[in-house]
This record gives sequence, C-alpha cells and structure tokens, in this order.
Amino acid sequence: MDSAELTLSLHRAIAEIPAAEWDACAGDNPFVSHAFLSALEESGSASAKTGWLPQHVALRDAGGELLACAPAYAKSHSYGEYVFDHGWAQAFEQAGGRYYPKLQVAVPFSPVPGPRLLRRPGVPVAALAQGLAQAMAALKCSSTHITFCTREEWEALGEAGWLQRTGVQFHWQNQGFSDFDDFLAALSSRKRKTLKRERRAVAESGLTLQTLRGAEITPRHWAAFHGFYRNTVDARWGSAYLTKSFWPLLGEKLGERVVLMWAERDGKPVAGALNLLGGEALYGRNWGCDEEVPFLHFELCYLRAIDFAIEHGVSRVEAGAQGEHKIQRGYLPALTYSAHLIGHRGLSDAVARFLEQERPAILERMAELATLSPYRRDGEA
Repeated sequence: MDSAELTLSLHRAIAEIPAAEWDACAGDNPFVSHAFLSALEESGSASAKTGWLPQHVALRDAGGELLACAPAYAKSHSYGEYVFDHGWAQAFEQAGGRYYPKLQVAVPFSPVPGPRLLRRPGVPVAALAQGLAQAMAALKCSSTHITFCTREEWEALGEAGWLQRTGVQFHWQNQGFSDFDDFLAALSSRKRKTLKRERRAVAESGLTLQTLRGAEITPRHWAAFHGFYRNTVDARWGSAYLTKSFWPLLGEKLGERVVLMWAERDGKPVAGALNLLGGEALYGRNWGCDEEVPFLHFELCYLRAIDFAIEHGVSRVEAGAQGEHKIQRGYLPALTYSAHLIGHRGLSDAVARFLEQERPAILERMAELATLSPYRRDGEA
C-alpha cells in the first residue's frame, strides 16, 4: 500500500474518532481500546494540563475509511512513561537544544506491552511510521517515541531507520496448568514451600479475599481503591497521575475486562490490585493498601492473578514494570521494545551510541535473571 494514498489527520481528543472505527484497528488489547483511552481523557488524567496533550494520529483512505491510527501525545515532560529518556533530554538542552515538546506514542501511565501502531489487515507499519514523522514535523516536536510496542512493530521500525531499545519485565506463562497446585508442582521444592507458606500466612491473617469482576465492582470499591492508589504513589513517587474519577469510568467502559483482587477486614477495605483482561493475557496494573499485611501484596498482585489465569484459560499474566521479587513467584524475564525517531542528527547519533552500549547489558541482565528461575529442572525435586 502506498502511504501517499492515505490522508493524515491529528486529533486532540479520542472522542473525535468513532469508537467502532478505532477499535477495528486496535484488536483485543484493552489498553489501546477506545474505552481505556477515553477514560484517561474524560477523567482529566491524560490532558494538556497534565502534560499529555492528545494528538492521536489517523490515516484514512480516499473514501474516508480509517485504516490505521496510533495513540499519540505531545508531551512537555518525560513522566509516566517507564522508558526513561530524561538523560537524553538533559544532555540535549544543556547543549542548547529543545527536547520538548516530543511526540509520545504510548498508553499513558501504563508500562504494558502491546500494539501501538494500530492497523487494519494489509496496512504496513511503514505507513504509520511515515505518518508519525509527518506529525512530528507538523507539531514541531524534537522526536517521536513509541514505547512498549510489539516485537513485530519494533523490527519494522528498525528497518525504517528508527532507533531500537529494549527493556525487561516479568511475565508468567500458563503451561496448561490444571489448578494452582499443578503450577506449584512445576516449581523447585524450596520455592514451592515458600509460596505455600506465604499463602498460608495471608489465609490466617483474618482477611477476606475476593476476586471481583465487572459489575461486582461498585463505587464503594473504587473510592477505597483510589485511596490505596494514593498511598502507593505517596510512598514511592509523590505524584498521582490518575484522578479519582478515572476508576469508575474505567469500570463503566471496560466492564467484564476489569478484574479487581480485593482484601477486607471485618467489612473494611484493606487492599486491592487492579487487572485488565485481554484476549490472551491478564495485565496487572495498580496496587495499594491501607494496612501492611505480610505477603498480601504478593498474594493479590501475583498469586491470585495466576489463580485467575488458570481458571479462565488465560495464556499469561503480565505484572508490570520492575520487581525481581516476581521471579520466585513464577514470573520470568521478558524483553520489552521501544523505537525512537530523533530529528536532530547529533542527538540521534549520540542516542544511537548509548543504545549500542545499553543493548548488550540488557541481554546480559536477562541471562542473569533467567538463572533465578524457580521452576524445576529435569531430575530436580
């Protein structure tokens, strides 16, 4: 397909693009769905005020049919992305350049791998790559960053001359387990005993645990969960990206795709872990609590997610960024991908050199982490 046959348009609100047209390109990943992106915008979480000005890219054919699109934002900072380029920005600005605004193709505040260049069948990645380069120029952005994209997109963008970067997350793979005990049987004896001990401690803590889904999640749950979220943010980062109105909007728009792991003590909410369900994966997102209970974080975020995945035949659980503690709970290292187009030749060359040095270090780290696998090796008890 010749990209010259397509018309590019930029949209300062996802509402400008009909949901059915957007979702026909987006597939089954909930984070790039019209519903999720609109919840971010309608709640004021992703907005010009928060430094995430929507500039969604759309490519249409001569008949006006939407053939490709991308969630894109003109950004005045580098927060809420989880692929860190602060050093690039600082170096460029110290040299007299202007790094912001930049164009970010991403799901705001969500380090979740998945498609970023959303296309109807037959539309090549190159068409959207060219469209994004045009958008970058039109918006006078220094650069374009496509973060947590698929490996297919990453490879195609590399062939188109974009700089390629990798990172590491931790994912659990369902090996056809029949139940949680079947999963435990795949672990080494020591790791198996550890997880049993942790689950037993939570079970004996006096808490009531629930897995809530869709309409089972009420305004009461969302009000408490926002408090949990703020507790986590205040303890770690000090900046709450998601507003209080985001959560009920998310529940309303995504329905049964929202899965909330919940803990209460005597009817009082204690902790929660938010997940979204896609076609093949359960995606762990936000966690928080009002009471510190030993091992509760591991139970709600990782082990209960495994329970859900096994029960519902879900292929994998992606538990978000960071956290090597996930490995001993069955979550193994997996590469993540991003691609970068930088307008200034000098900065682009400098970043390319940095990435050449970073890439082998990432692969070496992956190999080191793989040795920590809790799964039994052949002949091991």
